[in-house]
Amino acid sequence: MSIFDEPKIDCHNHIFDPIRFPYVDGVFYRPTGQEVTTADQFLRVFEAYGLNYALVVGPNSGYGTDNNCLLDAIARSEGRFKGIAVVENDVTFAELERLKAAGIIGVAFNTTHLGVDYYSDAAKLLEKLVDLEMLLQVQVEDDQLLSLLPLLKASSVHVLIDHCGRPVPEKGLDQPGFKELLVLGRSGRATIKISGFVKFSREAYPYTDTWSYIEALIEAFTLDACIWGSDWPFLRAPERIDYGTLLKLIEKLFPDPDDRRKLLWETPRRLFGFGD
Repeated sequence: MSIFDEPKIDCHNHIFDPIRFPYVDGVFYRPTGQEVTTADQFLRVFEAYGLNYALVVGPNSGYGTDNNCLLDAIARSEGRFKGIAVVENDVTFAELERLKAAGIIGVAFNTTHLGVDYYSDAAKLLEKLVDLEMLLQVQVEDDQLLSLLPLLKASSVHVLIDHCGRPVPEKGLDQPGFKELLVLGRSGRATIKISGFVKFSREAYPYTDTWSYIEALIEAFTLDACIWGSDWPFLRAPERIDYGTLLKLIEKLFPDPDDRRKLLWETPRRLFGFGD
């Protein structure tokens, strides 16, 4: 069976619909052209590549902490989308409850854009997430995880790490941030997204300088805590990226159909409750 025919959940992607939901003031980037991607367009990607569900991530680009476009996409998806929202650190419990009822399963920390210090006052936010059984999605790069770990270790919130932790390929597997990411994986309280290769690779497709990192992550986290995401629509990508070629790369990296089923279907479905 081809990977295009296998059941799949895309766990990292974004929706941009500035006609219906104009971008807010003060955002650092406003997607344009082919980066503008509506919920209806993404559902057509579903049909083309045999997707079943998606975890849609609210972006800092375009919308900041305005989640209206994301919530609309979830509502229009008829159960096929769930979401990760971007919120203020002092968001109220009631607002998080409202977001959860609308299909949001967690919130995002984007330290690659905002820095670690931006979240220095977020301990109470993590307490609220624990009480609501929501997760924390974290995007870090290089050794940023080291500075964020005290906050994460002080909480029992389940952590979802974006884009393989975005290590620096030329620094090797022993770079401090990546070593701590592997420790976090072995702890059993985190999930890793096998995604976003172009965001940390120094090479063109098929990003072979990332493969050793992927192998190390699979060993540390195990496929029970690994999920896949496309990062569609590939904001500010340095080269053309096509959805189908990303799937074929996963097929190459995970030649065993049982392994792919865990990565693409069983693990995300169990973790996020798709189809329940």
